[in-house]
Amino acid sequence: MDAVLMWFICVCTLLFAVFSFRWFYVDADGDLTLLWAERYGRSPAELRGKVAWITGASSGIGEALAYELAKYGVKLALSGTKVDRLEAVKTECLAQGPLKDDDVLLVPFDITDFSKHSECFEKVVGHFKKLDILVNNAGRSQRARFDEITTEVDYQLFGTNVFSHVSLTRVVLPHFLSNGGGHVMVNSSIAGKYGLPNSASYTGSKHAIQGYFECLRTEFEAKGVNVTVACPGPVFSNVIERCFTGTPGEVFGEKQKETDKRMSTSRCAQLMAVALANNLDEVWISLQPSLSICYLSQYMPTVFRRVIIPRFLTPQKFAKLREGRN
Repeated sequence: MDAVLMWFICVCTLLFAVFSFRWFYVDADGDLTLLWAERYGRSPAELRGKVAWITGASSGIGEALAYELAKYGVKLALSGTKVDRLEAVKTECLAQGPLKDDDVLLVPFDITDFSKHSECFEKVVGHFKKLDILVNNAGRSQRARFDEITTEVDYQLFGTNVFSHVSLTRVVLPHFLSNGGGHVMVNSSIAGKYGLPNSASYTGSKHAIQGYFECLRTEFEAKGVNVTVACPGPVFSNVIERCFTGTPGEVFGEKQKETDKRMSTSRCAQLMAVALANNLDEVWISLQPSLSICYLSQYMPTVFRRVIIPRFLTPQKFAKLREGRN
């Protein structure tokens, strides 16, 4: 009897290990906490009736998140620089069903023009009378070697990817505090978790985002201000076509390939909505193997940098990995 029980336990353990390996390594596209929340946590449907302001909403992840939240009846303020694209996004948001025309407000502006932040915020709260969620999503990527990047490009990347989000959040923060709380989501990147080659300014900006918004959480969480830092991996969007290089005014201009191993923006948006609904502090949203690299860099930093990178992740392989061409 003991032998039968032992064999039963061994078989169950083996099946659990196989299932876990497939679920986490093969099928996983988010960190374990996020995937657990998606399966067993609160549904994004619980966000219905809240007001969310999304920057960078005219394309990519921001556009997809607008559709995802609209589906659940979240009222939206959408910002970007291209009015025609914002109008198209609004039309699609209304087509999701629950929202009426007045439930989607377009607030076009250049996010790097800090002088417009207060004016645009007043437009949002003047229309909806409140704001519950700020999604700092706007940003630009970069492809250039460390020694080829000019300081002017560093300033441009940080202005767009860091200081614009910090400035807008500081404008919104008093409103959250006076209304008993609010939720700030900011899009970092898996580049905010380790050093990606050929994008030092971009990677540096994402590490800076992590630091700024970790401090925001530490200082104001007890006052009802929730902070979610989202770290997406490669997604299908126009990001590499318009990303910076190391030279001011120059764009990379490369197009993505259909064969690239990238996540769809719609799936990324689904997981971001789950993170908002469950008030998760930090989420990693990526296909493998980038997801496992996040775990290695987080929990085995010395082994990751001293052993794994030199032997398995040369700069050339890393560059292919980030483009989904591993």
